[in-house]
Amino acid sequence: MRLLHSLNQKYRFCSFCGRGMMDTVYISHGSPMMAIDESIPARKFLKTWQQIFKERPKAILIISGHWDTKEPTVNVVNRNETIYDFYGFPKSMYKLKYTPPGAPLLAKRVKELVMENGFKRVHEDKTRGVDHGAWVPLMLMYPEAEIPVCQLSVQTDRDGTYHYNLGKALAPLREEGILIMGSGATTHNLGTMQPSGSPVPSWALQFDTWLKNALLEGRYEDVNHYDSRAPYGKMAHPWPDHFYPLHVAMGAAGENAKAKLVHHSWDHGTLSYASYQFAAPK
Repeated sequence: MRLLHSLNQKYRFCSFCGRGMMDTVYISHGSPMMAIDESIPARKFLKTWQQIFKERPKAILIISGHWDTKEPTVNVVNRNETIYDFYGFPKSMYKLKYTPPGAPLLAKRVKELVMENGFKRVHEDKTRGVDHGAWVPLMLMYPEAEIPVCQLSVQTDRDGTYHYNLGKALAPLREEGILIMGSGATTHNLGTMQPSGSPVPSWALQFDTWLKNALLEGRYEDVNHYDSRAPYGKMAHPWPDHFYPLHVAMGAAGENAKAKLVHHSWDHGTLSYASYQFAAPK
């Protein structure tokens, strides 16, 4: 409770515009090129974020598919540095800077909540900044870089249910003015990518459609077991790092949350930019 009081003082948490609870979101961040490529439709969507989602968070907890650790880990820093965790891109990409304030008290609160809910260990990384799964979408959503940001890692040697439960542990943050944001890709098989404008292959379309229907119908248990229940689950995600952030956002919203598709587009044939919002029932 003392830590929660400190958080309230630090960020002056309060209910949002009378709603009393933040929704959670899952963003497909796709290619790092979204930072500079005006032709990517999802870029236009993220640039209008503040017009669509008018509630301004006090801080952002982001779960990115680009931070994979053995056990849950939070970054505990006063200022987030920009991590260029990609190779072979235009030089202009490496000149971009996104350095929002860190959220060390939020990181401690995350650690507290996760450990209170059956996770034995949560580590602190006191040097890590924000990887491109965080800063690329955030620089479009909140370009002023004024909102404190904390990152939480995924564990790819675990399963969807584990990450759903990790999200459930974080649920109280939604009442504290925190935006819980998963950042990954609805389909993520880089070996199958085609030139921009290529048609979407059947396997990608089938998986993407199955996921949309499962989420909108509230079949979260099916999504937790996507690898055995979804068509082409392993094809869509040969490695689950970019999918588990969805499970965290989904779990944090609660089992009765209503999912909404807030953006949908394709690029490179097989890369779905489907993004979802999860709202608790009023």
